[in-house]
Order: sequence, then structure tokens, then C-alpha cells
Amino acid sequence: MTKSPGLRRWTSLLVLGTALTLSANSVDAKKEDKKPAPIAANPYPSTYKPYPGTATALVGATVYDGRGGRIENGVVLFKDGKLVGIGGADMAIPDGFTKIDAAGKFVTPGVIDIHSHLGVYPSPGVDALSDGNEMTSPTTPDVWAEHSVWPQDPGFTRALANGGVTTLEILPGSGNLIGGRAVTLKNVPSITVQGMKFPGAPYALKMACGENPKRVYGGKGQKPSTRMGNFSVDRQAWIDARKYMDGDHADRDLGKDTLEGVLKGEILVQNHCYRADEMAQVIDMSKEMGYKVTAFHHAVEAYKIADLLRENDICAAVWADWYGFKMEAYDGIPENAALLANAGTCVVIHSDDENGIQRLNQEAAKAQADGRRIGIDIPDAKVVSWFTYNAAKAMGIGDRTGSLESGKMADVVLWNGNPLSVYSRPEKVWVDGALLFDAMDPKRRPVSDFELGQPGEGDVK
Repeated sequence: MTKSPGLRRWTSLLVLGTALTLSANSVDAKKEDKKPAPIAANPYPSTYKPYPGTATALVGATVYDGRGGRIENGVVLFKDGKLVGIGGADMAIPDGFTKIDAAGKFVTPGVIDIHSHLGVYPSPGVDALSDGNEMTSPTTPDVWAEHSVWPQDPGFTRALANGGVTTLEILPGSGNLIGGRAVTLKNVPSITVQGMKFPGAPYALKMACGENPKRVYGGKGQKPSTRMGNFSVDRQAWIDARKYMDGDHADRDLGKDTLEGVLKGEILVQNHCYRADEMAQVIDMSKEMGYKVTAFHHAVEAYKIADLLRENDICAAVWADWYGFKMEAYDGIPENAALLANAGTCVVIHSDDENGIQRLNQEAAKAQADGRRIGIDIPDAKVVSWFTYNAAKAMGIGDRTGSLESGKMADVVLWNGNPLSVYSRPEKVWVDGALLFDAMDPKRRPVSDFELGQPGEGDVK
């Protein structure tokens, strides 16, 4: 059939139009291919898997449950990684449980340190391993401590063996006003940090006030060099974060992602702060900007504002008697923890130290004794909560660990004596029901990869 000139022209236009449409679709498809991948809410997820354990019954010990309870001649049962029974001598022990005679000994929840730098300032403490403080800007909310953690740090195994530490929060250092994200870890051997990450634990933001930021940046001739400079930089950061939160996130900002998480209540604030007046100002700032402080760390003057902390549901993480080493630590007193507890304020004993983390029980005992000297007698069972449940609560994991309650993780320490005695040590430590340390069994004394074959391998454990 012969096409007329008009039909040929129409056919050509149709072909051209189809080609242009296909070409446009092809361009759209290529553009589609170049779209960035969706932002992952949790790009570095926990891969933690509990080590295998056996059904265990601890029988005859004095049990401190971490919530202020004390049971004499008690029984603690755990199976499949969970606590399944806590009670007195009349509690039945099901078939299949390995029975451990704990008469004359003590049982507590696993010890928890809310303030540690293990892994980011590991041993040996050399510059090559110093990765805990990104002191290149007064605010670095974009950095995450987990990206600096070295799982081979021998400090982890020493904290487990000497201190009964089963969970710890690793924070960036305090040179910056906003130091970055902290991460919560189970104290278990792992090749990767993801294998230590406490499943489902909320992130925390490390903030600092006072002398450290103004010293670091004032020394460089930049803002902040004063306390008013500290607050100025902080407030502007939060104002910028609120604007980002209300925007379309077309230009992603890692730091503001973290600050937005705080403003939404998804990320907790752990705030290094010494002076009472400054903590009060930070509380005002948090209300102005719409976030909440979960705990003040190193709060040596907390006793002066115990009521303010209690009314705002803020924990005070303190040392027993570490004070006076700089001006803002000058007005600390050893009765701090007892005065706080007596006022009904949440007290946490923390370490901020690779050696102190091995003696949190003894630090709590010292603070208890200082209270007694001024007439405040805090019972042993309540003091144990200072390094177990209260720490877990302030880290947002109190519903899963920190106390001996059925259904919770079987993080348990068997002490060879009262944990508030200087002579007592952990005899056995379980994490999620797995026996990871046994002082009576040399094969259950963990050694990090870094220590293998080196002088000192297996010492002090």
C-alpha cells in the first residue's frame, strides 16, 4: 500500500513523539537510579548474641535485688538467659537446674557503669589509641563513640573479673560542649563493637559544661572562653537543631540528626557538670529548648540542689570522694551521695576511670560510710542500687537489666562476701545467663586478643 504524503508526515511525527517520550522516560529512570538510598534509622545495628548458658540455681546466699530488697538464705534461678525466680529458701528448684551452693556468699545484679571511656581510651594509654575526644570544634554532635571503641581493650575483661561489670556506657570525652553520641555495651568478648552493643538500648548525647570547654577553646583564642560563652554556643546549636527538625531534611546533617533525636526524646542527655549553679542553669536551658537532662555526671555539688534534681527527675552520677582536683570540683564533699539519697534523689556511682570501674562496689561503700558519719544510714540493699538499678534506669535500660526480677536479663554476680566490703570480690559473673568469669576456674578468666602471648596475659584476674 502506498502512503499519502500527509499520512507519512503524521506517521513520522508519531514516531518522533514516541521516541521523545521513551527518551524522557529513560532520563527519569536514570534520575530515579541516582536518588540517594533512604536514611537508615539504625545504620550500625547490634549483632549481639548471648553466649550459651545453663539453667542455674544459686542457693543459700544473701540476695540484694538492686531495688532495695534483701533476702537472707535466698534462691536465684535463671534459664535461657532470663531470670525466672527470686525468693526465699522455700522456693522450689525445678529439675534440670545446676545447683550452686552459695551459703555465706552474696548475689547482686550485674554491676553497671554509666560513665566509662573503655575502648575509646583503652590500655595501653598511648596517643595511637586515644580516640575519645574530637576536640576540633566546641560542638561535635556528629561523632559517635562506637566508631572509636576498640573491643580488644583489656580494660573490659578487668572490669568484668574485678568489678562484676556486665553493662557499661561508653561516652566521648568532655572537651566539647556537645561531645557526640554515647553507646551502651554488654561486657562480653567480641571481635566487633556491634557484637557488644546492648540490643535496643537508647543512644545518649554527651554534653559538658564548665571549665573543660572554655579551657580547650579559650586556649585556642576562640569561643567559648567563658561560661556565658558556653551557654551561647549551646543555645545557638539547639536553635539550629529545632529549625532543622522542622525542615524537609533535603540537606542531611549528621550532627543535627542527633540533636533532633534528643528533642524528640529518642536520645538521652548525659551531662558532665560539677557546680550546682551551673546545673540549675542547664536545667533552665533544657526547658527553654525543649529537651530533658537524664543525668548530671561528676555532680560534686549536687547535694546543694538535691530537691531541684528530684523535682526534675534527674539522676546525679557521682564519685565517692574524688573532688578538689580543679576549681569547679573544689566544693565537693564525700557526704554528697548520702545527702542526695536522703533527699530522695536518684544516686548513681560512676567511674570515668579504667581502674575505678573495677571498684564501683567499694566506691559506693565509701560513700555509704561517709553518710553514716553525719547520721545518715543508708541500708546496704539500697546502696547496691547505686551501681546497679539506678544506673540502668538513667541509661534507659532499667526495664531489662539492673535488678533481679523475673523476666529480666540474667546479668548476675556471685560475690565471695558482702560486696560493700573491701575484702570481697566477684567469684562468678554471668551475662545473660552465660558464665563469663569464674575465679575458681582458670579457663573462665577472659583474656583479650591484645593480651594473648604478651607478658601479663591473664594477670590480676
